[in-house]
Amino acid sequence: MFALWYLTFAVDEIRKQDTMVDAAVLAKLEEGYAKLVASDSKSLLKKYLTKEVFDNLKNKVTPTFKSTLLDVIQSGLENHDSGVGIYAPDAEAYTVFADLFDPIIEDYHGGFKKTDKHPASDFGDVNSFGNVDPTNEYVISTRVRCGRSMQGYPFNPCLTEAQYKEMEAKVSSTLSGLEGELKGKFYPLTGMEKAVQQQLIDDHFLFKEGDRFLQAANACRYWPSGRGIYHNDNKRFLVWCNEEDHLRIISMQQGGDLGEIYRRLVTAVNEIEKRVPFSHDDRLGFLTFCPTNLGTTIRASVHIKVPKLASNKAKLEEVAAKYNLQVRGTRGEHTEAEGGVYDISNKRRMGLTEFQAVKEMYDGITELIKLEKSL
Repeated sequence: MFALWYLTFAVDEIRKQDTMVDAAVLAKLEEGYAKLVASDSKSLLKKYLTKEVFDNLKNKVTPTFKSTLLDVIQSGLENHDSGVGIYAPDAEAYTVFADLFDPIIEDYHGGFKKTDKHPASDFGDVNSFGNVDPTNEYVISTRVRCGRSMQGYPFNPCLTEAQYKEMEAKVSSTLSGLEGELKGKFYPLTGMEKAVQQQLIDDHFLFKEGDRFLQAANACRYWPSGRGIYHNDNKRFLVWCNEEDHLRIISMQQGGDLGEIYRRLVTAVNEIEKRVPFSHDDRLGFLTFCPTNLGTTIRASVHIKVPKLASNKAKLEEVAAKYNLQVRGTRGEHTEAEGGVYDISNKRRMGLTEFQAVKEMYDGITELIKLEKSL
């Protein structure tokens, strides 16, 4: 009888330890939270991590990978200048830490409430987009990308080195099966020859080890193991393996022919999905490491010269907001505009289809060009 009681007690204790947050982690959480509250941070993390939410979530862990609240928020705790400040260490984090993720998702994605459901994937009529700048006066280049996670694997902070390598092997063999315009070559970052590395840098294809925001989120472990780049022969189609997301699928070229770029991306996504199952959630759509990329995960962007609008930044921001566009510096997030060249993209990725997300960018850029011409 005693042996049975002891066994039950021991199992309960193990279970308890399995779902308990380590004292050192709790101490780090408390200290980091106090500093965040005292800071002048404008991040969504600070806005929505109330004392009540913090106390409710600080002792929780995800069932499979045992991720804690610290794994979710440590990037925002270390970088008070974050815009958002949180990442999902694994897919379960979106559910376990929903009290924090849901309001941030709603705020960022333009009112996508926790009762809302992301629509089914729909790329629409791929022939309906044309060239946003047929005379080549304003748009320097156009790019459409999406993120995908491979089913059965966690996100960066929970991946082992063996998993990174396994994923790279799967991605490499999948992409080597692509044909036609998508046919190309996969370049692993590990052991990359200097000449190849330099060529990829010159082409602006090579991604670097993550910035301080990703570093703080533990997204760069075992670098460069399991990371790689694929591009097709004419360098208009690109896949990043295990950068911020498992897969970043990118279609791009000079000028403003959004139609051609979008068609290429859709063909590629459909071809890859036949061979690699993607991680998808009925409510949130395609799952990714950063909550800003959920849903369609689509980011359609242009590098655009609008010198007249650039001298009236308030007007530029006003038009951008009307079409749910995000205005960034020339080299993307956390950079300045160089010579009046901006990186402008759709901001909303949730609660609408892929086609609708790209159409917002198409309509917005068309309007910005019209406005620039009239000034």
